[in-house]
Amino acid sequence: MPEYSFDIEHAAPSSTKASACSVEPGSVKDMSEILHILGSTQMPFAVKGGGHATNPGFSSTRGIQIAMRRFNETKVNSASGTVEVGAGLTWDQVYATLALTGVNVVGGRMTGVGIAGLMLGGGYSYKTSQYGLALDNVAGYELVLPNGTVICVTSNDDDLWFGLRGIVTKFILKSHPQSDIWGGFLFYAENQLDAVKNALVEFQQKNDTKASVGVSLSYSSGQLSLLSLFFYDGPTSSGVFGDFLAIPTTGGNVSTMSFFDLIQNMGPLFGTNGLRQFCESIPVIHYSPALFDTFVNQTKLWGARLSPLDKNMTLSSALEPFDKGLFSHGSGSAYLPDRSHAVFPSVVTAQWSNASLDETMAIALRNMSKTINAAALADGQNVSHAAAYGNYALFGRPLEDLYGGNVERVRKIRAAIGPEDVMGLAGGWKF
Repeated sequence: MPEYSFDIEHAAPSSTKASACSVEPGSVKDMSEILHILGSTQMPFAVKGGGHATNPGFSSTRGIQIAMRRFNETKVNSASGTVEVGAGLTWDQVYATLALTGVNVVGGRMTGVGIAGLMLGGGYSYKTSQYGLALDNVAGYELVLPNGTVICVTSNDDDLWFGLRGIVTKFILKSHPQSDIWGGFLFYAENQLDAVKNALVEFQQKNDTKASVGVSLSYSSGQLSLLSLFFYDGPTSSGVFGDFLAIPTTGGNVSTMSFFDLIQNMGPLFGTNGLRQFCESIPVIHYSPALFDTFVNQTKLWGARLSPLDKNMTLSSALEPFDKGLFSHGSGSAYLPDRSHAVFPSVVTAQWSNASLDETMAIALRNMSKTINAAALADGQNVSHAAAYGNYALFGRPLEDLYGGNVERVRKIRAAIGPEDVMGLAGGWKF
């Protein structure tokens, strides 16, 4: 049954579960009827968009797998300055449709990432320093409530806008002009660690909202490798990446290209390659030299400990600075609970092949997170209550780590909108 296999498949095998069956709704009427049935039978279910979630059971289930892939339309509305996007699409599919339109949306940074998961988790983008999170650029949602009612949610719907309950079938996104961009990626040898560190520290002082940088530290087979990702929302980089470009490289390419080509070029860098994968979120306020060194040391330490257990193991840390004003484009949603100061969504990621090591990898990532968080506190960063990024956070974290003081309000919205708690039968962060 190829449809069933496609419906339950996730990017990482560790996230895939053998569901009792799968169902592919093709309309909001279908979705409404499905929710009615699930509510009356109390059958566990999961909703899968792109299948990129790395937490087991978040978009997979032993019960009923709802696959959203038939919600696959992208429609540009020039008059309203919006783009309607079906919840079953991936971001590279959306960007392919928009490539010749002269407009773009604030969305995912790699191939294969689903619209729905990124949007509902918050959504960091190459354009976040300019326009905020992906969820800050939503004009409306087409939503099927837990009782099967279909509505369009806007900022006028205070509670549902704040804490969505139900299944989103369509996102109405604000559009922005798009020309060619400058970007790409470069690899460096380990002996360039100090140069990359200094370049990252200096970049945070540039205050150019069109520029985005990410630095990845990866340990595999006894070696640490470095990778920098670059994006500039214009055909030239205006010199903002000069410190990085002065560092000798071992490979990679940066140039002027279309936004869609950038996403396609980045895709192979971050695939799971059929390996199991967990991530953990580590929010920081800035990357100081001392904190950068902690990321390096923890990546090497845990990489060396885990490598002998699995020949395919890779451990990586991603450092992602943004403009200090990235949260000023707020949308009044449950995430983020505090927009008064910037928080950068660092992430540590493990990939491996042996399923018996799942718990070992989760423990390692949690230990890395605790150590790096302690280093940030020692560095004078007020991260005690900084919100973790839900799309990076490892299963088992308290809701308060993501939503802070907003948890209680979301629970009240859940009780009012869906007293039967149909959505409690689904995976994800449990309110």
